[in-house]
Amino acid sequence: MRLITSATVLLCVMLLVTTGISGQQQATRLSQVTVKGNQFMTDNGPIVFRGLNASDPDKLDKSGHWNKEYFEQVKSWGANIVRFPVHPTAWRNRGKDNYIKLLDQGVQWATETGLYVIIDWHSIGNLRSEMYQSVMYETTKKETLEFWRTMSQHFKGNTAVACFELFNEPTVASGQLGIVTWQQWKEMNEEMIVVIRANGSKAIPLVAGFNWAYDLTPVAKEPINAEGIAYVSHPYPMKREKPWEAKWTADWGFVAAKYPVILTEIGFCGADDKGAHVPVISDESYGDAITKYCNEKGISYCVWVFDPQWAPMLISDWNFTPTRQGRYFKNAMQKATNIKGK
Repeated sequence: MRLITSATVLLCVMLLVTTGISGQQQATRLSQVTVKGNQFMTDNGPIVFRGLNASDPDKLDKSGHWNKEYFEQVKSWGANIVRFPVHPTAWRNRGKDNYIKLLDQGVQWATETGLYVIIDWHSIGNLRSEMYQSVMYETTKKETLEFWRTMSQHFKGNTAVACFELFNEPTVASGQLGIVTWQQWKEMNEEMIVVIRANGSKAIPLVAGFNWAYDLTPVAKEPINAEGIAYVSHPYPMKREKPWEAKWTADWGFVAAKYPVILTEIGFCGADDKGAHVPVISDESYGDAITKYCNEKGISYCVWVFDPQWAPMLISDWNFTPTRQGRYFKNAMQKATNIKGK
């Protein structure tokens, strides 16, 4: 009869603990998101994303709200994805290593609550001329490429990080921010995609068009020369006058017939609501139109923004009390939780 030593017992306990941990990790691991035709795909088939925008993780951390409760609240609204807008100035001021710690925390909480993640390089302006809408968006082409090299290396193999949004809102602001052609912008995006793929990431690159990420008309004749990508639009209500639908189809919706499309920012608020500004002033009729349009065409979306200070806000306080648009989209997303792609 073989004696069971204390060392043997310890080894067995360690094996049980290790097995338990790995089993838990396996249980919370999210399926890899890929692109097939005009659909986002997982192991369970097509998926249409319905999600919320976080405010900058740096901002949330400084205010004491970068925590698991935040993600549990996002999930409770019916979301299956959350977008992290990383401002270049916040990235630099906090420092790469410290900011990555924030992202690691966020991705872990997202994974535990069953949310996919979009990491968004949140700049607004003209990357070619390096002229921007305000100081907080200032970056360079080198810094942008370095950011994506860092993200692709660090999150390689992490299936919760579904998408990399290469540049938030490209615009020349009617020439105030210089000049960039679609061909030049196309080449810059293709270079970012090469860097991401060469560093081993399977995250889906998201490409935005001009006019603050609204206009995708050039894609009809000159699409990005890369497989497995998706396109972005930010169709806030004041971009076009009612009725919106035919204009949306002409400006960006047509792309969804061939490629996945995700509206990484939508939202509205009333003219008298806190933080109201021209592009987002509307009412529930916009919500009805944009959600119906997306549901009919299998288009994904994320609503801006799950924060009581940034506008148009979805919550009015840190008790997560929904605002007017918050009530609308919470109800819409909870109804749409089980929507499948077309």
